[in-house]
Amino acid sequence: MLALDTIHLGDARELLPQLDDESIACSIWSPPYHVGKSYEQDIDFVAWQALLRDVIALHVPILKPGGFLVINIADILCFPDPQMPRIQAANPRRHRSSVTREDVLAAKAKYPHYNRYQLARLLGCSEQTIDRRLNGNNIRGGKYATQTRVKLVGGIVEQAALDAGLYLYDRRVWIKDAAWENSKWHTLSYRSVDEFEYIYIFWKPGITVVDRARLTPDEWVNWGSRGVWSFPSVRANDDHEAKFPIELPRRVIRLLTDPGDLVLDCFVGSGTTAVAAVVTGRNYIGIDKEPEYVRLAQEMCAKATATLSMQTNQEIEAGEEGIQLRLALERGIVYDINPAM
Repeated sequence: MLALDTIHLGDARELLPQLDDESIACSIWSPPYHVGKSYEQDIDFVAWQALLRDVIALHVPILKPGGFLVINIADILCFPDPQMPRIQAANPRRHRSSVTREDVLAAKAKYPHYNRYQLARLLGCSEQTIDRRLNGNNIRGGKYATQTRVKLVGGIVEQAALDAGLYLYDRRVWIKDAAWENSKWHTLSYRSVDEFEYIYIFWKPGITVVDRARLTPDEWVNWGSRGVWSFPSVRANDDHEAKFPIELPRRVIRLLTDPGDLVLDCFVGSGTTAVAAVVTGRNYIGIDKEPEYVRLAQEMCAKATATLSMQTNQEIEAGEEGIQLRLALERGIVYDINPAM
């Protein structure tokens, strides 16, 4: 059995078999999204799918009967596909030249022996404009780049879980703040700026205790029984490329586990899930294959434990007022371990 309340360095596929059977009440993690992060450079789409299938399957023996596997992931994958036609975007309002494709074709019909440089001089534009109008070279990703294909990921995750013997229990939608709401950037296509992610909840067959006392009545109304959760994303990924906010694992842990339960994150990254376990009174095990992230997560958990210990002493000294302070800490109101989170 791996040590409790510890962040472990290693590959999840090698360390998960070292966990005791039926020891995990809830596993919460966000896998690599396969969108080109630095830690994804050595894995192609086929290997990414195999990683996901393997890790999900390894959860079956270690989850408690009636326990949950919770996966947070954006429902799109992006990867180069040489078989896909390149997406070409015509943006006439952004053209620096008023010359149209029809103008070029008419000139070419009248002077079929003209090359693009001669056509450019004739029409009073650049030769690049001639090339773009004739060949549609406003291509997403670059003129010669392989086109990036978008693929929905939900079906891949669900099938991997189903093949392993885990069943989709619920799905929540996390609405983030718009990534570009304070930016002048806008898409040059009709595609939207993605500003939500899914939280897939898979169930291991067994008795699941439903205890509504885990949340306050207001919490049940505001988010416990709601399919859509709205809270901001992390404002600065300065120490990790893809952090989720502590509110995400905090809600999942509060909803699906009891104090003292064991929570797992096998792609622990900066340690957010482990910190959420600390401040909600659960045990945790974290796994990551990157040494720098293991050190970061260990530091975050140590700070959370120290902060919680100090807060607990205030409870003893301040009675009811101290209890309210601890509740505030758990809900992230006075959580000040890392301002970026």
